[in-house]
Amino acid sequence: MSMLEVITKASVTSDQLTSESQYPIVLNPDSVLLNLKPQTEESNDASFIKRVEGWKISQTDTEVIELGQKFFKKLKIKLKNPNSFSRVEFISIFNSYLEKNSEKLGISIGIEPKDEGYTKVLVQNVGFVMGQAVVDLVLEACFAFEIWEILEPLIVGGLVDGPCSKNLVRNSIEKRRSDLVCFCVKHVSDLQVSDILSVLKFFLSPPKDAYTTMNAIRKEWEIQALSAMKMAVDKTVGEKNSNLAKDDVILLMLAYDQFTVNELCLHYLLASPNLDDVIFPACIGQLNGSEIMGLLRYLKKWLEKYQKFPQACQGPKAPATHGLKASELVPSLEHVTKCFGLVLDEHFSSLVMHPEFCEEVISIELIVNSLVSEARLCCTLANLTSSLKTDVKGTNY
Repeated sequence: MSMLEVITKASVTSDQLTSESQYPIVLNPDSVLLNLKPQTEESNDASFIKRVEGWKISQTDTEVIELGQKFFKKLKIKLKNPNSFSRVEFISIFNSYLEKNSEKLGISIGIEPKDEGYTKVLVQNVGFVMGQAVVDLVLEACFAFEIWEILEPLIVGGLVDGPCSKNLVRNSIEKRRSDLVCFCVKHVSDLQVSDILSVLKFFLSPPKDAYTTMNAIRKEWEIQALSAMKMAVDKTVGEKNSNLAKDDVILLMLAYDQFTVNELCLHYLLASPNLDDVIFPACIGQLNGSEIMGLLRYLKKWLEKYQKFPQACQGPKAPATHGLKASELVPSLEHVTKCFGLVLDEHFSSLVMHPEFCEEVISIELIVNSLVSEARLCCTLANLTSSLKTDVKGTNY
């Protein structure tokens, strides 16, 4: 079988994993490699391949894998009869599975089982032991019983990947969980075009019952903005972090003011690495008229913001430096203009022929011309500054 045939066969297999892998976790290589020995003592320098023996995974890894396999089988049987399976029972067996793993690995959870958010903390600390098949079943159970507090750490912790993410966006949208959709866009790296299109349509034309969870996203932006403002005036954080926080205050102000709650969710998508020059045109090409208009007005708001606040700049390392997360979700001017250009390329005839589209494009053109003029002036000043610096260095020599 050729490599192409192998890839093709893998791509058409079932979306859901039906069995647990033999080695579903990342094995500890130290104990494995240290036990490997040459299969024969005779040295053959002419051969590049030296056969070894003694392959054996550690006892801890073996026990963790066995726990996962038992939990997988048990949960799979339970989910086949959802009428006789309850939310409480699922949380009980899920907690038990994670607790056993924490004991095997010697990981302290730090809170008691009776404490609020216990399962969430378990997932955050021990969730990495779950293989893809286990995660897939856990996701199924969480959506069936609407256990959102477990889904969040699974997504944010990067535990949902590959085949597990196949139906995640669709199920989140069906359940009107805008917050989970935002988490997917931010933390799941291999979203499909169909997923991104669904997210784009969902945020551009959200159903009425989706606004409740969208308000949670608004509150998160507010919390981040308040944190940035406090840090900006806090003298104990140091001058560097204080200046970074001041930059973030401007960025978060731009991202929050005058944007509707669904547009705040759109920020996640526009700043996502999932959105590139290939995927985005494929998505916007399938938008209807009202959705295109909504996207144009959204991009126009960003252009107006950057026109009014040209000092706004995005430091890519800032969030990691001082702990503010929302500022990295603020689309840059470059990203906004690129998206606007792609919309024009994809829907040029519609934008020209329809009066309402044409008016929006003309108003956006005025903003873009203003930004271009300012950019030219800045380039001239930058060139002049560079030239003066060169002259000063030459004079010093």
